[in-house]
Amino acid sequence: MYRAVTDTHSALAREIRQGKPFRSARQEATLGLLKTVDLLRRREAEVMEPFGVTDQQYNVLRILRGAGREGLPTLEIAHRMIQRTPGITRLIDRLERKGLVVRRRCDTDRRQVYCVLAAAGGRLLARMDAPVARMDALLAALSDPDVATLIRLLDSLRAGLASKPNRRKA
Repeated sequence: MYRAVTDTHSALAREIRQGKPFRSARQEATLGLLKTVDLLRRREAEVMEPFGVTDQQYNVLRILRGAGREGLPTLEIAHRMIQRTPGITRLIDRLERKGLVVRRRCDTDRRQVYCVLAAAGGRLLARMDAPVARMDALLAALSDPDVATLIRLLDSLRAGLASKPNRRKA
């Protein structure tokens, strides 16, 4: 049986009010990561909400700003997303209705549709830049070397997850 890092319950066990020990260190780490991501997403939503966009909508706008005037095809935007979404077309539809994104057909291949950041989208991102930059403070509890270690560990974890197929057991 796995014993928590501390002699008593771990910080995570106390936070989620778990009375039984975790099955393993990996289970505790996975649950701790999920709990941390949830907290980060809630804080991020607090920053995004006053601007009337979700984190996924902000991500699309950020991607399109980086793409420049040429824009990007819808599927390329989907591949660059932080959070994968099966409804990328609907997501872009909502941004287009808000006047933040413009779609245009490719001149050489009419089947291809490019999305471009609209002027209003650029202005919105400019207003959001400072509040979004302040989100760096969410990791203030970590030292610079700890942040570098966290980045390396997360890179390793993502690489491992990407290389292994999802196996479902009945």
